[in-house]
Amino acid sequence: MVDVMSMEAARLNIDLSSVDWDSIQLPPGEDFGIKSDDEDLKEEDSLEFDAGFGSIIIVDNLPVVPKEKFEKFEGGVVRNIYSQIGVIKENGLWMPVEEDTGKTRGYCFIEYNTPQEAELAKEKTNGYKLGRAHIFAVNMFDEIDKFMNVPDEWAPPEIKPYVPGENLQQWLTDEKGRDQFVIRAGSDIEVLWNDARQVKADPVYKRPFWTESFVQWSPLGTYLATVHRQGAAVWGGAATFNRLMRYAHPQVKLIDFSPGEKYLVTYSSHEPSNPRDTHRVVLNIFDVRTGKVMRDFRGSADEYAVGGAGGFTGVSWPVFRWGGGREDKYFARMGKNVISVYETETFSLIDKKSIKVENVMDFSWSPTDPIFAIFVPELGGGNQPARVSLFQIPSKEELRQKNLFSVSDCKMYWQSSGEYLAVKVDRYTKTKKSTYTGFELFRIKERDIPIEVFELDNKNDKVISFAWEPKGHRFAVIHGDNPRPDVSFYSVKGGKVAKLTTLKQKQANALYWSPDGRFVILAGLKGFNGQLEFYSVDELETMATAEHFMATDIEWDPTGRFVATSVTSVDQMENGFQIWSFNGKQLYRILKDHFFQFLWRPRPPSFLSPEKEEEIAKNLKKYSKKYDVQDQDISVLLSEQDREKRKQLKDEWERWVNEWIIYRGDGKMERQMLRDGEASDVEEEYEAKEVEAEELLDVSEEIIPDAA
Repeated sequence: MVDVMSMEAARLNIDLSSVDWDSIQLPPGEDFGIKSDDEDLKEEDSLEFDAGFGSIIIVDNLPVVPKEKFEKFEGGVVRNIYSQIGVIKENGLWMPVEEDTGKTRGYCFIEYNTPQEAELAKEKTNGYKLGRAHIFAVNMFDEIDKFMNVPDEWAPPEIKPYVPGENLQQWLTDEKGRDQFVIRAGSDIEVLWNDARQVKADPVYKRPFWTESFVQWSPLGTYLATVHRQGAAVWGGAATFNRLMRYAHPQVKLIDFSPGEKYLVTYSSHEPSNPRDTHRVVLNIFDVRTGKVMRDFRGSADEYAVGGAGGFTGVSWPVFRWGGGREDKYFARMGKNVISVYETETFSLIDKKSIKVENVMDFSWSPTDPIFAIFVPELGGGNQPARVSLFQIPSKEELRQKNLFSVSDCKMYWQSSGEYLAVKVDRYTKTKKSTYTGFELFRIKERDIPIEVFELDNKNDKVISFAWEPKGHRFAVIHGDNPRPDVSFYSVKGGKVAKLTTLKQKQANALYWSPDGRFVILAGLKGFNGQLEFYSVDELETMATAEHFMATDIEWDPTGRFVATSVTSVDQMENGFQIWSFNGKQLYRILKDHFFQFLWRPRPPSFLSPEKEEEIAKNLKKYSKKYDVQDQDISVLLSEQDREKRKQLKDEWERWVNEWIIYRGDGKMERQMLRDGEASDVEEEYEAKEVEAEELLDVSEEIIPDAA
C-alpha cells in the first residue's frame, strides 16, 4: 500500500513528507471504493468480532506445575509451542492458578490476532502429546456455550435445501471461444477477454488493491490466487470473482499449486531473534477446497536451500515438486544427500524413510508419470563418475542409470508428454581449460529405456537455450556465440536423432514453442531489444519478423492462437503489452504505467480423445462454416465502424476549414490596411523589392585634446 501511494505521489509531484495527515478527513461513511483487508475481515466474520471470542482457544490437559516452575512452563513450553502458529496478543496467554497453592489448574486461554490463527492452532495442536501423560485437548472459546447447552433429547438436524454453487468453469463456454488474461498495473488488477476479432481487450472484472504482492492462476485456470499479510486467498466465478477460500499463513511470501489444483503450498520466512542464526522457514500444504492444513514443515532456511531455481532469502522454489501428473499423488523435496518423497493419502514419507543419494545435486519429475530423474556429480576427485538415474515411485526402483565422465555441469529437460528426457552435459576437455557440450536422450516409453548420445555439429558451441516441442517429437537449440548465434531443429522420431535444419546468425536468446507445437518464436530479449521471429517448424520457414522494443516477457495463450509480449516495470520504457497472432501479425497494443504482470488464464485439458481431435481436424471446413459467417459479420461491422470513423474525420476537417474561412474573412479589411490598400491575399501577385533606407541613429560630440 505504501509503495503504491509513493508511486502515485511521484506521478502527481506531491511531497508526502509535507502532507499533514492528521488534517485529512474523509466524509462520513466514505471509503472511495478502497476496502482494507481488515474491513474485509470484519464484513465476513462480523459475528466473531462482535462476540470478541472468535480468536481465543482453550488448551486443556496441561501438566499441573507448582508456583516455582510456572514462569518456565508458561514461557518456555506453552508460549513456545503456540507462538510458532500465529501471533499471540499482548497479555494474550492466561494460565489460571489455585489461590491457596499457586499450582496451575491444567488448562490455559490463548488469544491470537485473528480467528484464522486460532482455528489453525486448534487444528494443529488438538491431540498434541507433551509426554505420555498429557495429550492436549484444544477447543475454541466460542464452542463452550455449544457444549454447555447440549439438549437432553436428540432432535433430527434441519435439512437445508440444496443451493448449487457458481459454475467455476463457465468462462470456458464463451460463445466466441475467447481466452482470458489477468494484468497487474499500479494498484489495479484486471481480468479481460482477448477479443482478437474485435482487435481489443474486453473487460471482465477490475478491482483495486486486490493483492499485496502478486496474483497467480491455478494450473487448470479454475482459481485466481492473491497474497496478503494474513495469508493467501483464491477467487473464482463467471464474472464477479467471489472469494472461495482463505488460507491463514501470516507473512506469506510465495505460493504454489499442485498440478491438479487439489493442494496449495504457502511459504514464509521469518528473521531470527539471534542475528547469527539463519531465517526460520514455515511451509503449509492446504487442501484448496476445504482450506484445511494437510501438513506443515518448519525449519531453518539452510534446510530448504538445496537445489531448485532460486527463490526467497536463499530458499529454492518450489521447495516441493509434484509428481504423478494431475493426480497429485506424490510430492518430493531434495535435502542433503536425500530425496524425500511423500504421498498425499497420509502426507507422510513413502515407507517412512527418504531415498539416500550421496551428494545429489538435482532431481526432476516426469510431467505425466510417477518417475523422477536425479543428477549426482563426480565424487572422489573423479574416481566415482557422475550419473543420471531414473526412479519409479512408489516402489523406489531404479529403472535406468547412465554414468557420465569429466562432467562440468548437467541440466535435465523433460518433454511435456513424458516420452523423452534430454540431459545436456557440459564436459571438460582433456586440458580442463575449456568445456564442450553433448546430449543424452532417454526414450522413456520404450522397452529398457534406450539412451542415445548426440552432439551438435560443432560440439564446442555454447548452448544458450534448449526447448522441447510440446506434445511432439522435435526440439530446438540456440547455440554459438553472441550476438548472432545459430538455431538448430532436431527430430527424435523413428528411433534416431535427426537434424531438420539450422538457421544461421539469428538475433535470438530464447525459444517459445506454441502449446500445440508446430510454431515457435525465436526471441531476442534483454540485450537484443525484443527481436521476434515467428517460425513454422512444419514448413521450416519464417512466417514473420517483428520487434517489441525492450520486451521482458513472452507468453502463448493456452490454445496456441495468440501470443502476448510485455514490458514490465523493471524497464521504465513503454510499459504494457502487445497481442500477436500465431503467425506474427500485431493485433493490438495497450500501454500501462507501472505494469507488473501479464498472465493468460490456463485451460484444462480437452475431454476429446486424440482420435476425435484428429477427426475434427480432417473435417474442419464442416465445423468452420458457422464461424466463417460470424467472421464475415464482424468484418462488415468493423468496415462500417471504419467508414463511420473516416466520415467523422472528414466532417471534422470540413468544419475546421469552414471556421478558418470565416476567420480569414473577418480579418480581410485589417490585412488590406496593412498592405496599403492592396486587396489580394495571393502572395504571387506581389513583387518583392529591396529598398535601401538611411537612418540617423545617434549623434555625439567628443573633444580631442591638442597633441601639442
